[in-house]
Amino acid sequence: MNKYIVILFMLFTAFSFSQNKKDWEKIKSLKVAYITEKLSLDSREAQEFWPIYNEYEEKRHALGRKDHNEIRSKLKNSDDLTEKDAKKLLALKISIEEDEEELDKALLLEVSKVTSAKKALLLLKAEEDFKRDLIKQYRHNKGGK
Repeated sequence: MNKYIVILFMLFTAFSFSQNKKDWEKIKSLKVAYITEKLSLDSREAQEFWPIYNEYEEKRHALGRKDHNEIRSKLKNSDDLTEKDAKKLLALKISIEEDEEELDKALLLEVSKVTSAKKALLLLKAEEDFKRDLIKQYRHNKGGK
């Protein structure tokens, strides 16, 4: 069994996923180790890869906050939403999704330049696998599936 999956299991068993900053930092450090291993990044690649990836994550997070703050929060009171306001929110949602798509494309191109096309594709798989393992562990800790 992959040593990082075991570490993931042990760490997430140790804390209950309260969403404080300390826990998110632990998750982030696990993600760094997981992706570094899955991509088999050597020291030169890691040195070039991580600043690119960290900047991507910051921008992606900002888009998520924008989506939440400007769209989802207003949809909680959807009964009060006029058609005019709904059209504005829909245009904003589409714009955010287009920005996310452009950000994703730029990440893959930049990663392929500093590593390889194969590692850029492996990054997609590593991210999906990490999220899946994280969700599994969360459900396990909460007594779910």
